[in-house]
Amino acid sequence: MDHHSPRTTIAIVGGTGPQGRGLGYRLARAGHQVILGSRDGDRAAQAAADLSELPAVETTVRGDTNASAAADAEVVILAVPYKGHADLVGGLAADLDGKLLISCVNPLGFDRHGPYGLDVPDGSAAEEAARIVPGTTVVGAFHHLSAPLLLDPGADLSHEDVLVCGDDAEAKTRVMALAVEVTGGRGVDAGRLRTARQLEPLTAVLISVNKRYRTRSGIAVTGMPQPTPEKVIV
Repeated sequence: MDHHSPRTTIAIVGGTGPQGRGLGYRLARAGHQVILGSRDGDRAAQAAADLSELPAVETTVRGDTNASAAADAEVVILAVPYKGHADLVGGLAADLDGKLLISCVNPLGFDRHGPYGLDVPDGSAAEEAARIVPGTTVVGAFHHLSAPLLLDPGADLSHEDVLVCGDDAEAKTRVMALAVEVTGGRGVDAGRLRTARQLEPLTAVLISVNKRYRTRSGIAVTGMPQPTPEKVIV
């Protein structure tokens, strides 16, 4: 049985940022067609060319504007800062409608005491996106992965879990399969989309740990049953 997700075209809105490039690299290594999106299409094209030169990339990586990238993809990942999030998603509404949208947006603030989670009127960035584009299936995932490790060809992320939340069971299962491909570890069903309210600001905790211990921390859930081939649905 093939436990990988079907090969597909995945756009990353905000694909020239560290998190976007890191996810793009890992997904391209898994065999998916990747489109890095940016407000600047030329910048996206350059980022895609650079990504294509990394080890083990044997598929197509290209760059385009955020709108064109989203329009051409079956799955779209939002990897943008929270500032301007609502306007960005609203501007892409027509290109996102009817698609699977994966949000790894972390609404964070920073002051002299360090990072903290912002209050979001909709509860979370993921729920905000779902409200703005109601025809889109929104799943929250990939909030807690380290961008430098994603971009490091030699980094082993198989000990980390990707917490996935959403209201559509089939979409969550699909994203969990993508998570396995990104990290080599596990995708964990973390509940309904509203749990993004806890997942997104948890990133502030990891940033604080990283600063204190000069490391790149991640999330691992203990007590989980080991998956068997029969339980893997793609």
